[in-house]
Amino acid sequence: MKVEPQKQHLWLQQLVGEWTYEHDAEMEPGKFQKFTGTEVVRSMGDIWVLCEARGEIPGGSPNHMMWTFGYDPEKKAFVGTFVGSMMEYLWVYHDGSLDAEQKVLTLHTEGPDFSAPGKMTSFKDILEIKSEHERVLRSEMLGQDGQWTEIMRQIYRRTK
Repeated sequence: MKVEPQKQHLWLQQLVGEWTYEHDAEMEPGKFQKFTGTEVVRSMGDIWVLCEARGEIPGGSPNHMMWTFGYDPEKKAFVGTFVGSMMEYLWVYHDGSLDAEQKVLTLHTEGPDFSAPGKMTSFKDILEIKSEHERVLRSEMLGQDGQWTEIMRQIYRRTK
């Protein structure tokens, strides 16, 4: 089976390279913590990109994260997954789309509601290309009040 890359697959290829990141996460309501790390993004064929990040969370514990990103032409949507060593949940992205300027990719998922243990809620991971050398990843969670709240932000800078 031969798969022909679509323009959306090619868009993802701009992520390939080596990056450093600064991470701000809301560990408790209203309290953000910072940590840093490195990320290597590689291509699997011209269809998928695999992003592997490593760093330390406050307190010195290692943090290891892995994303997959692709595009499903049948669904006409970006798709992917996220796993992290700090949690047991497998995040599955669906219904991802680019904005009109082709700079912002918004991916949708469901996961544990950090403000209501035992419940699930909707999330958006928003990947914005600032330049060839900088990108930002923001995570937003849908609150019980129906409002989206940013819970995490990572700023990436290309090193290679």
